[in-house]
Amino acid sequence: MAETPKYLQIAKVLKPHGIRGDVRVQVLTGYPERMIDLEKVFIGPAPESYRASKQDLSRYQITRAARDKNNQWLIHLKGIDDRDAAEPLRDMYVFVAIEDAVPLEENEYYLFQLVGLQVQTTEGEALGKLTDVMETGANDVFIVKGEAYGEVLIPVIDGVIQNVDLEAQIVTVALPDGLLSPEE
Repeated sequence: MAETPKYLQIAKVLKPHGIRGDVRVQVLTGYPERMIDLEKVFIGPAPESYRASKQDLSRYQITRAARDKNNQWLIHLKGIDDRDAAEPLRDMYVFVAIEDAVPLEENEYYLFQLVGLQVQTTEGEALGKLTDVMETGANDVFIVKGEAYGEVLIPVIDGVIQNVDLEAQIVTVALPDGLLSPEE
């Protein structure tokens, strides 16, 4: 089973906003509205992987958060009171401690739980290992790499993902016709 990380990535700092130390962030979580209620976050560089434990994070308190007209968020962090103080946060990531993560509903999973799982068809054919999840906006896409088919992009849509068994570390999929072509 996947090692549980200490922190979960929830946003990326895009750039400072204004002169009072606010930063514009792109929210990377399925629960963007929680930015309003978060009291503490950690900011640091991009994680090496979904399983990485971050040692080099700085802790901050969010004092203000609001969604802007571009569907991005503006947040203010205690102690970051002008544009010069906010500038070093550009391109950093915002994390929450795993114990502060939103509890998931049935059949919902954190990305770190999925990366590394074996993927097979409903007929039992092994496709390879789930190496990443691409977030496209319309739907997520599983990136699976294996010997028989190379890289396979599997849309995460109704009817395709049949089962996720974290204990057995297997994702079972019903692939749309024509999705597979053998590696040459």
